[in-house]
Amino acid sequence: MPAGAQATIWHNPRCSNSRGALQLLREHGIEPRIVDYLARPPDRAALLRAAADSGVGLRGLVRDKEAIYRELDLDGADDAVLLDAMLAHPVLINRPVVITARGTRLCRPPETVLELLPGG
Repeated sequence: MPAGAQATIWHNPRCSNSRGALQLLREHGIEPRIVDYLARPPDRAALLRAAADSGVGLRGLVRDKEAIYRELDLDGADDAVLLDAMLAHPVLINRPVVITARGTRLCRPPETVLELLPGG
């Protein structure tokens, strides 16, 4: 990334994928803006933008392994219902999401972050 380039990671320090993506960024000389999305969840516009820009859509950004996913019966939910659920329960937002000038990716596995680096 060119000098002064910015990166943001929606991070959960308890998640090995999130820690791995953060480590890879740092190994490549990038100190990203770290957003603890559980404490400071993205707003509706940011979540929609990340879903679109990453190419995975809202369904791809939902953590379906969380108990609240089953409790809310989100298997067949449409995007409007998914979005409302993710905003109300940020634990449903998959991580890590990395946002750079080169794009936005859900970095699972963490090595996906390399696509956002020069030559990636």
